[in-house]
Amino acid sequence: MSHALKTDNSEGPIRDKALWMRRRALQMVFDKQLGHLGGDFSAIDILATLYFGVLRYDPARPDWADRDRFVMSKGHATGALYTALAAAGYFPEDWLDTYMAHHSKLNGHPNRQYLPGVETNTGPLGHGFPVALGIAIAGQITGASYRTYVLTGDGEQQEGSNWEAAMTAGHRKVRNLTLIIDRNRLQQGAGTEETAGLDPLDDKYRAFGWEVAEISGHDYGQLLDTLGTPVGSREKPLCVIANTVKGKGVSFMENLTKWHHGVPNAEQFAQAMKELV
Repeated sequence: MSHALKTDNSEGPIRDKALWMRRRALQMVFDKQLGHLGGDFSAIDILATLYFGVLRYDPARPDWADRDRFVMSKGHATGALYTALAAAGYFPEDWLDTYMAHHSKLNGHPNRQYLPGVETNTGPLGHGFPVALGIAIAGQITGASYRTYVLTGDGEQQEGSNWEAAMTAGHRKVRNLTLIIDRNRLQQGAGTEETAGLDPLDDKYRAFGWEVAEISGHDYGQLLDTLGTPVGSREKPLCVIANTVKGKGVSFMENLTKWHHGVPNAEQFAQAMKELV
């Protein structure tokens, strides 16, 4: 008998979870005056879809051998990750009130020694994808049933370690691996294409031996259809280029580089909460 969490793969409940996650992440960052709301908000719809429509897991047994693995390679986006884990039942919601406080388990970057549901410590960009590949290869070798998902930022794709992982995954045809790229086209300080151009990103991954799907990272139907694709239906790893909006959901944050790690003042917080309904 499967002990996987029962998920509802209809769009309404996932949308509701994503809205709660945005409001809760906003509260956390405002209270602490620290965080990365822009990247949290671009990634939250992806995480809500994964945790409440795609992933197989049991929060009561975070080390369950057959769980699907998720690695948050863009480890600075903890507002998105921690709210997803709390909503999924990995730890009590009131832990979110301790976000980045002294001795909190909820650090600025996720630490698996402190929090259930965190597969590996991330923060330095370019590390999570290679670790996720290793996890996927282990499953491939042992014939395990779990799937491995990893979310990277698009600026993070400028790290060379990602391309070593991409080359290896394509060569080994690691079909149980899904890479999701949060393609909001902004990174700290500038746009990705101004800093070190990535396009054509889709053709690059195809050249490395990947299947590629380019979708909206805010369309729950597209996310469910793409991320839930059965592993047995493909022969290659899957790269999902999820086109997103940095700061999605709050008008004065959207598509602005300054909200990579900007924090709202009291007036901005109140305005954002009015919009997130």
